[in-house]
Amino acid sequence: MTPEKTLPPPGWRFHLGMALIILALISPLAIPLVTLLPLPLAWKATISGFLLVGVPEVLSLLAVALLGKAGFNYLKEKIFRIFKRYALPQEVSRARYRLGLVMFILPLFLGWLGAYVFHLIPGYAEHRFVINFTGDVIWLSSLWVLGSDFWDKVRALFIYQAKAVLPQKEAINVTIPGPGS
Repeated sequence: MTPEKTLPPPGWRFHLGMALIILALISPLAIPLVTLLPLPLAWKATISGFLLVGVPEVLSLLAVALLGKAGFNYLKEKIFRIFKRYALPQEVSRARYRLGLVMFILPLFLGWLGAYVFHLIPGYAEHRFVINFTGDVIWLSSLWVLGSDFWDKVRALFIYQAKAVLPQKEAINVTIPGPGS
């Protein structure tokens, strides 16, 4: 087993670069606040445009310059460590696979059925968004529950030459004693 390589802890440049990245990501969220300011409409439109298009790009460029190669490598190591912890397992248990299939198929079936018989489902019309959003979350969660072997099966659907290799049932060898045994 090889020891994990760790990069030195970041300094002030890394922290400032991360703050700029976060600021770049949330700057468009300030647009509703700009609309509440007592400014002329042209100014509101200009400031909103900059918050949507110009400010995030400029802040991102400044953040990249501040992070540098060492800061980028440190950030990449931290992100990959998080993804490695929550990565899809290669194989899952039979119970988990069956649960994942139910989670995968049920929202698809109910979404299809809801389009035709929504008037028969009590409360569906009033809570359509919540019901559909919940179905989407369950469906997306099923992809994690099913594991990475399922992704290989889905991928094989789009490859013309792919062949399904089903596991063979084990033959049971039964020896029947004959008259001379």
